[in-house]
Amino acid sequence: MNIAIIIIFSFLLLSLYLGIRARKGKDMDLEQWTVGGRGFGPFIIMILLAGEIYSTSTFLGSSGWAYGIGGPALYGTAFAALGYLFSYWIYPAIWSYGNKHKLISQADFYVKKYKSPLLGVLVSIVGVLALVPFLVLQLKGLGIIVSTTSYGSISPTVAVWIGAVSVTVYVMISGIHGSVWTAVLKDIMIALVALFLGIYIPLHYFGGIQPMFEAVNAVKPDFLTLPDMGMSASWFISTIILTTLGFYMWPQTFGSAYTAKSAKTFRKNAFILPLYGALSVGAIFVGYAAIIKVPGLQGSDMDLALLKLSINTFDPWFVGVIGAAGLLTALVPGSMILMSSATLLAKNVYQHFSPSASDKQITTIAKLLVPVLALIAVYFTLTGGNTIVALLLMGYSMVTQLFPSFIASLLQKNFVTKEGASAGIIAGLATVGYTTISSATIGTLFPALPQAIKDLNIGLVALLINVIVMIGVSLTARKFSKDNKGELEAA
Repeated sequence: MNIAIIIIFSFLLLSLYLGIRARKGKDMDLEQWTVGGRGFGPFIIMILLAGEIYSTSTFLGSSGWAYGIGGPALYGTAFAALGYLFSYWIYPAIWSYGNKHKLISQADFYVKKYKSPLLGVLVSIVGVLALVPFLVLQLKGLGIIVSTTSYGSISPTVAVWIGAVSVTVYVMISGIHGSVWTAVLKDIMIALVALFLGIYIPLHYFGGIQPMFEAVNAVKPDFLTLPDMGMSASWFISTIILTTLGFYMWPQTFGSAYTAKSAKTFRKNAFILPLYGALSVGAIFVGYAAIIKVPGLQGSDMDLALLKLSINTFDPWFVGVIGAAGLLTALVPGSMILMSSATLLAKNVYQHFSPSASDKQITTIAKLLVPVLALIAVYFTLTGGNTIVALLLMGYSMVTQLFPSFIASLLQKNFVTKEGASAGIIAGLATVGYTTISSATIGTLFPALPQAIKDLNIGLVALLINVIVMIGVSLTARKFSKDNKGELEAA
């Protein structure tokens, strides 16, 4: 057994210990298990939110995309900064309403705002459908990290199973408290590792960051710019818009707003968290350096860029530290995803069809759903072949369909009806589903359009269809309701 494996498994056991110990002294009812008793302060909230954004998609996906596509990989840094910026307004609104009505899940918000339990079922289904590929992303990244940094001693399949079992155990026992404790450990590790790699690698191999970019440009001219076709400027901008709007629509991120003591917590963090998003630049720099130092990676192997270069650069003990940091970037978001998905299915789907179920029964069902969802994610992880960022963008296209009806619900006079909200979400989701299954783009569907329009992210198009359908159905429903009311008054 090499030193890298020992370090990786030491951190795995430490995270498992912290996750289980987090339960101590707490009665794990549904409110404690899901939203931490609504008692988290600014530091814990910052750690929790940062733990969700810095996942394997940032640690491996950012470097993999920098390696494979160049300039367009910087979209992640832009949307993270914008997303955290908007939290100054969005999170206090969610918190105020959630605290007033004692909401538990994201779907609860829609149920209460639109007075429609069926809309809550729809929102829950959309959330879980989007979270499954996101959880697959975490497990896929975990398998890559552990297998590679253990120098092949542990297969990706075994690593995925170990990670899935570990996170399932502490989520069932401690819920969000376990996620918070492990997030503290993860954030310390990833901040140190990401900053160190982003600075050391360019200095070690090229003498600085500018010489690194010059070396990449010499072997791949224009690779660091946005291309004229495909991932062009219009793709870049539309993808940033899509992911920024979807930033808070992830069920686990949305639900985190309920955990705070007060709305001021989020306003304070809005000034700090954009800086945290800048940590992804370190992974991107490593990806660019790997173009020169680890050439020839193709397809999903591009996600190995950071790890391959690290193995070529550092002693096994430090490779183990990098592997441990990467392991934690999978476990923390993975735990939040499992808990949020289980809560949605138990609270907003099961309870809708079994209204007599008690809170204790709902809590039990939610906990029992955790291993079921973990097994489903493991299955797709071991049978799927998408790259990490591709999985993330597919999930974003889905959860962003919840954004229009969410924003409308914050208006003082919301004209959107429950029928309009539901129809819009279904229309947007159907568009995402069709284009994902058929691999369609605007360019393939409408080849005669200008290139700038053909390069738009198809998820943003689905969002526009969502808005049009939502408005059209809402106006029709209101007119129908008004006409029926007039007929009843006349009778």
